[in-house]
Amino acid sequence: PRFRAAAGPRGVTAEGSRGGPRGGGTGPRLLALAGLFFLFLGGISGLSDGFQGLGSGLLDRFFRASENPFVGLFVGMLATTVVQSSSVTSSLIVALVAAPESPLPFESAIPMVMGANIGTTVTNTLAALGHLRDREPLRRAFEVATCHDLFNLMAVAILLPVEMATGFLARLSTAALDLFGVFSGAGFTYRSPLSSLISLPGEALSRLSQAVAGAGAGSAALLTLLSAALIVVSLGMIVRTLGGLAGGGARESLHRVLGRNAVLTMAVGALVTMVVQSSSVTTSMLVPLAGAGLLLLDDAFPVTLGANVGTTVTAFLAALAVSGPNAAWGFRIAVVHLLFNLLGIGLIYPWRRVRGMPLAGARRLAGVAVRSRAAAVGYVLALFYGVPALLLVASRALGL
Repeated sequence: PRFRAAAGPRGVTAEGSRGGPRGGGTGPRLLALAGLFFLFLGGISGLSDGFQGLGSGLLDRFFRASENPFVGLFVGMLATTVVQSSSVTSSLIVALVAAPESPLPFESAIPMVMGANIGTTVTNTLAALGHLRDREPLRRAFEVATCHDLFNLMAVAILLPVEMATGFLARLSTAALDLFGVFSGAGFTYRSPLSSLISLPGEALSRLSQAVAGAGAGSAALLTLLSAALIVVSLGMIVRTLGGLAGGGARESLHRVLGRNAVLTMAVGALVTMVVQSSSVTTSMLVPLAGAGLLLLDDAFPVTLGANVGTTVTAFLAALAVSGPNAAWGFRIAVVHLLFNLLGIGLIYPWRRVRGMPLAGARRLAGVAVRSRAAAVGYVLALFYGVPALLLVASRALGL
């Protein structure tokens, strides 16, 4: 019901994006879409690898223990935005907490996993910037991307002060492990076959970057640029191809499936994220669908919340791979990560007015982005990089 068709000249779809070629049936178009999504997600994977290369060595410096929970929040947020992966951040937090001589106390790690939840939303928001050339696709894509940002910020704003005052997440995690028992030291690791497939284009770009620029920061920078270019090009082609499906009832069909039951939709988002081992992949797939007018904001929102829950499985897998006297602490922080996401959903989503707040905020941000492309870019740079980095530097300069 929030979707507004944009009138345009002949040859432009009702969703405001140019339609793809009219020739050919649905089958070839769907095959083309599968290939384009493969390239798009490969670009996301390459972008993550590029950022990790540029940020090599930074994580160890980021995760110096601090008793200030706000500093921990900024650390988790900035570390995740640098490496473009909450899975990497949460796995490292688990490993540090569970280490025999742990350099990271359990209480300091709790705000860090909350910050990782915020930082992981940067990938789909960056993907939304691929629509900067077209106003209506940008509006729709930016809405879907930023609702994830705002929900996670809202959950942290509610739960972090309560945790600071009561320590309830720490106590709940201990109670849960006492109830169900702790299994550690199994050395079990999992790599999704889909994740391996998706990474192929990124690996090809990485080899090309190393061949051109050699090893080191130059190769990582070139990989980042090439991956960003692949995202923009494939995104544009996806939107044009999806334009031909938008007028054929695909939007209504998708709405009927996703809008039927919010809990089932969250479960789908969680399941997909568990399979691909990346919430960034799950949420980034929503961006081109929204940009093409096939996905409504209200339908995409539960999928992103499910992705928040699904991504916590990585921390549990990391906890399974550690052993020693502190192994149980790794499980405790993994349980905290899961409880934080479940409680955030339970406190916000059931109440219409409360869950409407991140959606209304996302619509306002999208309106600002349409009026000023520079503001859209500035929002991403400030929220995910500038503000956390500034606050982290200031807090450490003040000895907090």
